[in-house]
Amino acid sequence: MGYMSSNIVLGAEIESFIEGLRVGGKSQYTLVAYKKDLEQFSEYVLLKQKRGVREIQKEDIETFINTLIEQKGYTKKSASRKLNSIRTFFRHLKSSGVVVDNPAIDITHPKYEHAAPRILSRLEYRGLRDVAKDDPRTFAIVELLLQTGMKIGELAGLKLEDVKSAEIVVWSGKNSSRSVPLNKAASAALKEYLRVRPPFPDTHIFITRTGRPMLIRNIRQIINRCFSDIGIQNATVNDLRNTFIAHQLTNGASLEYIAQIVGHRRLSSTERFLNLIKSEADKKESLGEL
Repeated sequence: MGYMSSNIVLGAEIESFIEGLRVGGKSQYTLVAYKKDLEQFSEYVLLKQKRGVREIQKEDIETFINTLIEQKGYTKKSASRKLNSIRTFFRHLKSSGVVVDNPAIDITHPKYEHAAPRILSRLEYRGLRDVAKDDPRTFAIVELLLQTGMKIGELAGLKLEDVKSAEIVVWSGKNSSRSVPLNKAASAALKEYLRVRPPFPDTHIFITRTGRPMLIRNIRQIINRCFSDIGIQNATVNDLRNTFIAHQLTNGASLEYIAQIVGHRRLSSTERFLNLIKSEADKKESLGEL
């Protein structure tokens, strides 16, 4: 009986937390990520420890994180993200008066090395654009990702009304948006796709053959197929965003401008690309390639 009561309490608090994020304008992708992380933690605590939310201690969270890494095969980066979810959840519980202290606040994140952003080479960049040209939808997807630096989730959420004359409105949450300029390449590719886009009632820009909004996994599959067709290895969709940022900085765009365009909340996220391109330039100079 006590176990079921604890289960209801913790589950209800998670639902309340997720609803608060939804009302606050967080994107659907953020909501899903938080919910999955917290439900996984909830299952661990309830099945292994059988404790209610007020009884969860620092040691329970530490054991959960260590179990993910040592027994479940999670990377330290993934485990660190889950710790962030748990910490944010308990911060909400504390501010709501549900708990007195945040047991996750002093837990050290698993240490891992941040891999340098992968930037597509000039040959890869051209090859990706060339292989995508055979299909207007694929080409528009590739061009928007390469020429605007938006995230894949943001691209999936684009709607017809977001397209303006020389820019596009990108939504990172229900109440958070930014205007991103469209250069000639992106604008031309988008116009061509919209010209042949089937007239289904759904207002999402990118739709399936049956008129449903394309999911993130659909878009990722398309990009991965393009990578495969031209032999690009060890690349992800996010590398198109990385490439946009690096190219813009190389061409003299300011850190502040790029951070605003791609939606970086911290300037340090953009600065690391500046350090990367400087390192690459120094390497080429030492090899006599400049």
